[in-house]
Amino acid sequence: MNGVAGGARLIGGSRQLWWWLRGTLRSQVATNDRTDSTQVTHTAQAADAEYNAGRDSDAGRQSSANGHLGSPPAEPVPIDEIAPAALRIVENIERVIAGKYEVIRLGVTVLLAEGHLLIEDVPGVGKTTFAKALARSIDCSVRRLQFTPDLLPSDVTGVSIYNAESTDFEFKPGPVFANIVLGDEINRASPKTQAALLECMAERQVTVDGTRYELQSPFLVLATQNPVEMEGTYALPEAQRDRFTAKISLGYPDRMAEVAMLSDQTTTDPLASLQPVSDAVQIRSLIEAVRRVHVVDSVKHYVVALVEATRNHPELRLGASPRASLHLLRTAKAVAAMAGRDYVVPDDVQQLAVPVLAHRLIPAAAATVAGRSPEDLTAEVVAKVPIPAASQRG
Repeated sequence: MNGVAGGARLIGGSRQLWWWLRGTLRSQVATNDRTDSTQVTHTAQAADAEYNAGRDSDAGRQSSANGHLGSPPAEPVPIDEIAPAALRIVENIERVIAGKYEVIRLGVTVLLAEGHLLIEDVPGVGKTTFAKALARSIDCSVRRLQFTPDLLPSDVTGVSIYNAESTDFEFKPGPVFANIVLGDEINRASPKTQAALLECMAERQVTVDGTRYELQSPFLVLATQNPVEMEGTYALPEAQRDRFTAKISLGYPDRMAEVAMLSDQTTTDPLASLQPVSDAVQIRSLIEAVRRVHVVDSVKHYVVALVEATRNHPELRLGASPRASLHLLRTAKAVAAMAGRDYVVPDDVQQLAVPVLAHRLIPAAAATVAGRSPEDLTAEVVAKVPIPAASQRG
């Protein structure tokens, strides 16, 4: 009997030693991979310090089931301050990505709508550069994840590491504990690792070992993927695509923009001199103001009519979800606020329908054979659904 008990203690001690070694090695690798001083990223130690500081400040309010309570509430800014603040961010990004004003504006719209952005395009057009420029334009915590097939879910969300001094496990937060998370080539990670982002993106929280940790606001996932090189990749499942508020494509620059790029970027890196023009506190205030933008019932009915039309379209095998309705309305609020209005009009909804809805749709076989893309079908839906009379507040 004593031999059995001794063996159990030996096995238990070996398991704890294995967890300690595993956590230590991962923490060291993560730190080494992210110490490039040219990237606007926080090291693992800095992220831990931020996390612990936030946890300590909320210690009096947290329950035994919660590990971190996120960010304090923000006061909304006046509606006329949103457009200048958003324009500063857009113009700052344009210093790096020239000739793509509308695409950049849509990215800032998604940020103010509390959404997430999927950037899908061919190699070399500036997907990662755009994501990094947006991140650098805001003075907040930023972490970058290079998705690879061997990336594990704990490399995304964090891991509990055994502390020999306290003889207990300590949670080490992963890259998602940042305001902006850059996910490069997200479709190269396995479905298991991709699924680690589902809770983060939809509920803005992480659950590890039965403990819930709320993420700080603003929280934006900027993910890139390459649609033409599919070997060694895993297509994003519908559940995850649906969590991205919008999908954009940068496309090739025009001739003059590309010539200017050759002049400006062959000797210097424009990202190196890019300075923040906003911070997390201001973005939280802008988001709170966007939430209060007024929407009349006729516009809400218009949003639902567009989404229902995708569900009933004969050439679509899968239409847009109720989450798509919410995302469409939230982004319409952000567009209205960036235009200096405190109310939404149907035009706000129309201009966002394709980038917000199309990536969620699955065409039927006949539409695929005919070469009709989800973007084409979404534009057809927008053209057919009647537009309500434009209404202001009230």
